[in-house]
Amino acid sequence: MKRTIAVVYGTLCYTLFLVVFLYLIGFVGGLAVPRSVDNALVAAAGWAVPIDIVLVTLFAVQHSVMARPAFKRWWTRIVPAPIERSTYVLIASLVLVLMFWQWRELPAVVWDVTWQPARLAVWTMFWLGWAMVLASTFMINHFELFGLKQVFTAWRARPSAETGFRVTLLYRVVRHPLMLGFLIAFWAAPTMSAGHLLFAAVMTGYILLALQLEEHDLTAALGARYAEYRQRVPMLIPGLAVIATRAAVLPRDGGPRPR
Repeated sequence: MKRTIAVVYGTLCYTLFLVVFLYLIGFVGGLAVPRSVDNALVAAAGWAVPIDIVLVTLFAVQHSVMARPAFKRWWTRIVPAPIERSTYVLIASLVLVLMFWQWRELPAVVWDVTWQPARLAVWTMFWLGWAMVLASTFMINHFELFGLKQVFTAWRARPSAETGFRVTLLYRVVRHPLMLGFLIAFWAAPTMSAGHLLFAAVMTGYILLALQLEEHDLTAALGARYAEYRQRVPMLIPGLAVIATRAAVLPRDGGPRPR
């Protein structure tokens, strides 16, 4: 009975995540949702800016703190291990819902791409970013990432084994394609309002900080394997490792290095 409840709970958490993820696309792009980053509650800029920063920071703190190994060790003393990830997904989804609900718009236009071919190109980048986010989750283990694998493994009463470290597809190009996809989606705005700019900037700051924490945890967990991976593959910018390696072997005067 407990295992069945865990499966139902995990499935509901995953379903909520899907709804919230789709709403997030509409929220950022201003597409087919009642409230978006540019169509939200109205407040004076002096109130809107700190409220919006607090909302994004609340998500950032929850998302990073609950993902740390030390927190997980403490948290699983309270929450059963099979539903730990589902609970993380649930709380993250609810924090995003709070942000959708309480976001304050800042309508001042920072830039507006009016040339239609360029505008179409920006929208293409927007959708490419979201496609990269979703595809990246399947390149590792989508269902483990969002807690379904854990609850179904518990339901079958089998030992739960994590997928482990794998380097596949986009993960051969950059170490964090999922986060790169988010950055592209957040910044690819043909019409960029002050509110959208604030959202993108604060989210970018959070992502860059969160990646440092994640890299620290991965290096501690995987040791030399991840250190070698870091040497070969750049964090976010494709080709950066190759450029850095070539620059490192050039002499300071810029001339060819003797063999």
